[in-house]
Amino acid sequence: MEQESIFTEKGNLKESFYLEELTKLQIEMVKLQEWIKYKKLKVVVIFEGRDAAGKGGVIKSITEKLNPRVCRVVALGTPTEKEKTQWYFQRYAAQLPAGGEMVLFDRSWYNRAGVERVMGFCTDDEYQDFLRSCPNFERMLIRANIILIKYWFSVSEEEQEKRFQSRIEDPTKRWKISEMDLKSRELWVEYSKAKDDMFSYTDTKISPWYVVNADDKKKAHLNTIKHLLNQIPYKDLTPIPIQLTERCHNKGYVRPPMQEQTFVKDYYSK
Repeated sequence: MEQESIFTEKGNLKESFYLEELTKLQIEMVKLQEWIKYKKLKVVVIFEGRDAAGKGGVIKSITEKLNPRVCRVVALGTPTEKEKTQWYFQRYAAQLPAGGEMVLFDRSWYNRAGVERVMGFCTDDEYQDFLRSCPNFERMLIRANIILIKYWFSVSEEEQEKRFQSRIEDPTKRWKISEMDLKSRELWVEYSKAKDDMFSYTDTKISPWYVVNADDKKKAHLNTIKHLLNQIPYKDLTPIPIQLTERCHNKGYVRPPMQEQTFVKDYYSK
């Protein structure tokens, strides 16, 4: 009966519970961050899924309280002409973590098995070579003591449509809609087939895909963070509170006149 109180009448998580739980998990993420730094772990987390599946929101929830020097997000754009001539994994390998770092890939080398495959941005030979090479590439990373965690965000066709409509109606979200997103909306079945083919090659025992049901954003945020915390054993290295000493004021110092500085106007004064 107690657990029912965290849900609304419609079966959604209550906002108050969600925020309270998210705060707890974010505190644990800070502890994990300090453990990664202390043990010099190398962590890679991949976020893949359909357009509007909510990857960005989950990444924001994970990183909100973290040190960007320890946890950084990589979201590479379209490859340059030079990068197109390189070994396919080369520009992604350049973003891999050093000891004491966690890197979150907002889309990754799996672009080749998804958008590039469906949109015809790669040849069939390039695609087949990727499917053969990717498991070996990931084994190589794991042998190099990189902790590799892969999430696929699954969203229903109906929910994706709602989110597209929301983005169109909201001026602050409209930039999220691209021509590629609109095209992916038309090619729902083709993207489904591409995902299934990709899983058949790359969902391996040594590097499995973890599927997140992302129709409910709040649950997706909490479930992903909780799952991520469970993947890496860590200890609490939170330092004891620091006792601040009294400030030492230099009585001989005279500040320049305030009128000599240029201040931002207070647009919200009474």
